[in-house]
Amino acid sequence: MSKFNDIDMSRWKDYSDIYTDSLWIIDKRDNSGAHSGDYHGNFVPQIPRQLFTRYTKKGDWILDPFMGSGTSLIEAQRMGRNSIGIELSEDVAKEAAKRISTEKNEDCKAVTFIGNSQSADMEKILKAAGAEKVQFLIFHPPYWDIIKFSDKPDDLSNAADLEGFLNSFGEVIDNTSKVLESRRYCAVVIGDKYADGRIVPLGFYCMNLFLERGFILKAILVKNFGETQGKSNKQGIWRYRALSSDFYIFKHEYIFVFKKP
Repeated sequence: MSKFNDIDMSRWKDYSDIYTDSLWIIDKRDNSGAHSGDYHGNFVPQIPRQLFTRYTKKGDWILDPFMGSGTSLIEAQRMGRNSIGIELSEDVAKEAAKRISTEKNEDCKAVTFIGNSQSADMEKILKAAGAEKVQFLIFHPPYWDIIKFSDKPDDLSNAADLEGFLNSFGEVIDNTSKVLESRRYCAVVIGDKYADGRIVPLGFYCMNLFLERGFILKAILVKNFGETQGKSNKQGIWRYRALSSDFYIFKHEYIFVFKKP
């Protein structure tokens, strides 16, 4: 048994459901229980489930600075992990809290906060939750301005330019990673964008933010990108556009895994 997860290596052949390859093909989103696919920009629950299995133990604390609809906290509850979620939008946070409460697990806590992860008092938040440090950080920030999540100026999806987005996300990393226990792990789920006739490699820009801060890159995972609401029932149109032009249709996003020195 390792120091950072509950995997029993004497039974390693029994864990056929745990991914060990860098290409993740997830055919269908898990919409069971409290999970909902209605919120724009949420990710499939299988992503936090796999990450929590590999990098956390029961009773560990997980922090999600971009809580959204609460996917990470719901999975944490199901898996016996304590969790903290921070969400900028009050309405979204309240709705997430209701959803998370339906997955209540008496063996662990799920605590939600309304605030800006760039500047929130992390020590105060951890104290209120009853934690000293967190053992895993999961980031699923806006993919810059692809989806506008609110009208708030501090919302990363409202950044005026790429530099502003990266600076703001960097502030989130700095503010939240200071409560991550040393030699533990974090992950960022992010995709690229297409603008002005060229690809903006948003994923690798975000990866570099962690590398610049001394984090150790442990994995670059590529996950298939399912059909979005914006492209729903429009596959033929997008294929026509791709064939008649010089681009390829995005069908992937990245999951970067890092270790804190």
